[in-house]
Amino acid sequence: MTAPKDWQELAQIVQGQRILVERVRITEKDIAIDGSFELPQLARLSMDDQIFITAFVRSHGSIKEMERIFGVSYPTIKSRLTRIANSLEFVETNPTPSKSEILERLQRGEISAEDAIREMETLK
Repeated sequence: MTAPKDWQELAQIVQGQRILVERVRITEKDIAIDGSFELPQLARLSMDDQIFITAFVRSHGSIKEMERIFGVSYPTIKSRLTRIANSLEFVETNPTPSKSEILERLQRGEISAEDAIREMETLK
């Protein structure tokens, strides 16, 4: 098989499956990095979904604008957003701290003993 010519062709070949990239090259600096890299989740979406998400971001999340751009109804836009969202793994942006993290924050004086107790109780 010949190498894909562009990102769209690669996306069609893999059809949303996970890809492991083993070499990255920065063309302007002629630097190559060998390793094992997973593509970001958004790069694994189909080209149509990538275009849809790009339009959503460019329209500042306006579903009304998305209706106008794609010529479809509100429920259609919401349904597609839900389908895409369900296909993505969300990273916890405010993870629950461990007991040792709570105790370290208490020791550094960042939280009170009462706060530490309250946080410890939520871990149970």
